[in-house]
Amino acid sequence: MSASAEGCVFYNVRVNTWDVIIVGGGIIGISLARELRKHDAKVLVVERGEPGHEASSAAAGMLVDAAEETLPALQPLATASAKMYPEFARELQDESGIDVDLRDDGTIVFPHRGETDSGQTGERLDSSDLARLEPELADIELPAFFLKERSVDPRALTRTTLKAAKHRGVDFATGTTVTDLLLSDGRVAGVSTAKSHYNAPVVVNCAGAWAGAISSHRFPTRPLKGQMLAVVGGPKLRYVVRTPDAYLVPRTDGRILIGSTVEDVGYDKRVDASTIQRLYRAAIRLVPVLAQARVLEDWAGLRPGTPDGLPILGATGTPGYFVAAGHFRDGILLTPVTAHLMAQVITGATPDYDISSFCPSRF
Repeated sequence: MSASAEGCVFYNVRVNTWDVIIVGGGIIGISLARELRKHDAKVLVVERGEPGHEASSAAAGMLVDAAEETLPALQPLATASAKMYPEFARELQDESGIDVDLRDDGTIVFPHRGETDSGQTGERLDSSDLARLEPELADIELPAFFLKERSVDPRALTRTTLKAAKHRGVDFATGTTVTDLLLSDGRVAGVSTAKSHYNAPVVVNCAGAWAGAISSHRFPTRPLKGQMLAVVGGPKLRYVVRTPDAYLVPRTDGRILIGSTVEDVGYDKRVDASTIQRLYRAAIRLVPVLAQARVLEDWAGLRPGTPDGLPILGATGTPGYFVAAGHFRDGILLTPVTAHLMAQVITGATPDYDISSFCPSRF
């Protein structure tokens, strides 16, 4: 491989040395590892638990790139990543044999009460449109819009990406937490854990809500809890439905996901029964026949937040050390473009999009 803009030359000198170590085995880290394998890098993913079992699997999978719900600095990346999804999903499915349930039926959005049509994207819907599109919807006295958005099953996506990464030869070390970077002459030489250490001239922090835990190189990421539930045996919805109180995300297998909260409560992943019931009641107000459905499961995930709501992407002040973390609610959406851009940065290519707004040095 070629030298990067940060002077990173990829080389292999012994069996236990990699070209790149990725800290964190969520969807961002696994996808970047797979992308780097396309550039012939020898890649190790070090994951504190099981790959894909944190925020990646807890997400709803709505690929929301609407301007009303996306920070302006993030809009180019959100739009680009949404457009990349069909090819991204096709490649993963071809390599793994697993369907990611990428749906392109669209979304019915009810904006916050009091909002006007000004600045709203999508097609305005009247009551007859709603009755035709989604007959089980209650008569809701709010403006409604139809958006051409996609959704994906994050659990299937994570399983697919993990299998595809292994198919391409990515190595994994699981059940071990990275505690610090190894340095040599001021630049990265690998990572240390409580059990061992791993050598590489390039390290990428993709640890999500735990990205700030590397003791000598901290970033201001923090966990933001989201609680959700899934029901079965109710109506067969076609479209994602999004309101200020709740959203409904149908899956092809008949499940309907209902979410979600945003709670700043640290690393507390406990599920609160009253919160789940509140979400379920909000869903029933939207679609009354959901009262006949059965709750299949409920769960909580920890989204990786940052002080300004933007991800942290790019090279740090330590040569060979990069970050791709802090995607908050957009981790699933931004996976394809993040993997693509970070691989460009790490290999020394010019990124296709300006990522200066997400530079780690802004903190």
